[in-house]
Amino acid sequence: MTHPAPRSADVCGRTIEAAEFRSALSLFASGLTVVASLDEYGRPVGLACQSFSSLSLDPQLILVCIGKGSSSWPRIAPTGHFSVSILAAEQQEVCAALGRPGQNKFQSIPWRPTTHGTVRIDGSLAALDCRIRDVHEAGDHLVVIGEVLDLATRDDGVPLLFFRSSFAKGLAA
Repeated sequence: MTHPAPRSADVCGRTIEAAEFRSALSLFASGLTVVASLDEYGRPVGLACQSFSSLSLDPQLILVCIGKGSSSWPRIAPTGHFSVSILAAEQQEVCAALGRPGQNKFQSIPWRPTTHGTVRIDGSLAALDCRIRDVHEAGDHLVVIGEVLDLATRDDGVPLLFFRSSFAKGLAA
């Protein structure tokens, strides 16, 4: 049996405001990705995603967290597959374009289709083609677990990061 977690006001006597919570989370530098697929008509559909993580090596699983209000996810989910392209530092414009609402997000973005019906963003540091394994509701987001079917990597480059609500460049290894 699952019990709801106590709310912050129940534990510490105060309610944490959304802006304060968002500000604290902005101090965690995270990589930026694009979650994408081809929709039922073969058109590219995708979104910028900051909430990405490896989940398991055996089986090979990743997770992404998608806002429930996303207009792109309802077009991706029925396909059963998606890709995660890990963006390079020079791909700020790609991230910005895919972070905006609208239908023609891919108009100026170089991409290629995969054999799994997903979309890989050209120039990304890595791309993971996934099958949707599970989706869980969590607050105002969906936690999507993907089983990795194929991947491609680039030998050079540094990641595009998000830190203090702004783009940042990662350090080269």
